[in-house]
Amino acid sequence: MLRFMKAFGLLSAAALCVAAFPAQAAGDLLVAPTRVILDGSRGTEVVLNNVGAEPATYRISLEIKRMTPEGGLEEIDEAKMTPAERAALDMIAFSPRRVTLPPNQPQVIRVGVRLPEGLAPGEYRAHMLFRAVPDAAPAPAAADPSKPAPTGVSIALTPIYGITIPIIVRVGDLGASATIGNAWVGETKDGPAFEFDLTRTGNRSVYGDIEVTRPGRPEPLLLARGIAVYPEIGARKVSLRVPPELAAQLKGPVQIRYTEDREVGGATIDQADRVVK
Repeated sequence: MLRFMKAFGLLSAAALCVAAFPAQAAGDLLVAPTRVILDGSRGTEVVLNNVGAEPATYRISLEIKRMTPEGGLEEIDEAKMTPAERAALDMIAFSPRRVTLPPNQPQVIRVGVRLPEGLAPGEYRAHMLFRAVPDAAPAPAAADPSKPAPTGVSIALTPIYGITIPIIVRVGDLGASATIGNAWVGETKDGPAFEFDLTRTGNRSVYGDIEVTRPGRPEPLLLARGIAVYPEIGARKVSLRVPPELAAQLKGPVQIRYTEDREVGGATIDQADRVVK
C-alpha cells in the first residue's frame, strides 16, 4: 500500500481526520487512500501509481453517487441533485485534473475543501473518479490499389478503467450508530452469499469491517472490509459472496461483529449472535 502523504492547507487551520485505507486498483492504476474524510478547512493528498509497463493518462473528476438499499451506488444527474449534493461538488477542490503517469512513478492529487459561510451542519459527500484516457487510435494505413477494398464493418472495443473513492466533508458535531439485523445465506446470480441487514441511525455515515465467527472456533469464518451505510439511507442489505463450501459452514449459530476500521481504532460498532439459515 502506498504510504499516506503529507496534508496541505487551503484555508484557515482546522481539524483534519483522514484514515489511510488500503489502495484500490483498476487496470494498472493504484489509488490510496480509498476513502477521505475532511473535518474543517484543511486538505490532504491522494496518491496515484501506475503499476503497468507503459505510461497512462487519467482524467480526474467529481460525481455524485447515492447508496441504494442493496448497498450499490447510483450516479446522480446534475438536474436531480439535492442542495446538499450540489454543495459537496462546489466545496471540494482538487488538482491536477488530468495526469500522465510513467510506470511506477507516484503522482499526488491535492484535495481540499472551501466551506461556504453559513453551511448547515451535516455530512457532505462526492465521489472522486479516476478514469483512464485511451490512447489515440493509429491512423489507418493507405489502401493498396492492387488489392480489393475490404467489405463489412470492423469494430474495435477499448476497455476504459475507472476508480471512484468517496470524499467526505463533515461539518459540526455529528454521530452515528449501526445495528445488525437478520442474517442468512442467499443465492445471487454470481453464486451463494452471506447476507444480513444493517441499520444506521444518526446524522453521518458508518463505515467498518465485518467479522463472522463460530462459537468454539478460534479463527473467523468470514472477514470483509469497507462496509458502509451512507446518510441518504437508514438501512441496507449487506451481501458478501462466498464459495459454496464456506456458505455451508456459515449456516447455524454465528457471531457477527461490525467494527470501525483498524486504522482509526477498531472499536466495536455493533455485535450480534444469529442463527443463520
